[in-house]
Amino acid sequence: MAAAHHVCGGLLLSETHTDAVMYTYRVKQVYQMAQTKFQHAMLVELAGYGKTLFLDNKIQSALLDEYMFHEPMVQPGMVTHPNPQRVLVAGGGEGATLREVLRHNTVQQAVMVDIDEQLVRYCEQYMPEWHQGAFTDPRTTLIFDDARKIIPQYRNHFDVIVSDLTDPLEAGPSQYLFTREFYQMIYDALTDEGVLTVQSGAG
Repeated sequence: MAAAHHVCGGLLLSETHTDAVMYTYRVKQVYQMAQTKFQHAMLVELAGYGKTLFLDNKIQSALLDEYMFHEPMVQPGMVTHPNPQRVLVAGGGEGATLREVLRHNTVQQAVMVDIDEQLVRYCEQYMPEWHQGAFTDPRTTLIFDDARKIIPQYRNHFDVIVSDLTDPLEAGPSQYLFTREFYQMIYDALTDEGVLTVQSGAG
């Protein structure tokens, strides 16, 4: 949980990680705050990190090092598959995961499914450094719905699936997407040589 504190010289954001550990960041600028149907989004400029996205008061992505997250999440699966033509991104609201998928010229179809259209449009408008035009690439199909409804429509279809979901917090948009049933849907949507990569937190 992040809390804002006004101090001499500016604004601080504190983020609690454990009972014993709290991180505090100096905010240089607040770009935008929004409450979507599913979560609270806040985009700020942090000293030392640059533009940074918070979702439900937890850091989601910072411009300084987002590539260290998105590249290793996407590229191992893409280079492991011999010819990745059809790719699904589950989640990935900032568009950076989609950006990494579309770096491959073999890709003919990139389907991104995210339940929170408001967040995706927010990221499209305010975070171009992340998506770099991936949302409007002609190979991209954006679907704003529950992934549990959409993925079963693509049986034996995708060469690579990248699961870039938020953590399964109670009452969060991804709480039902870390189940045996959901991963069976993913398995059924993959081709025989299909590859799955998953964003997984430490906690």
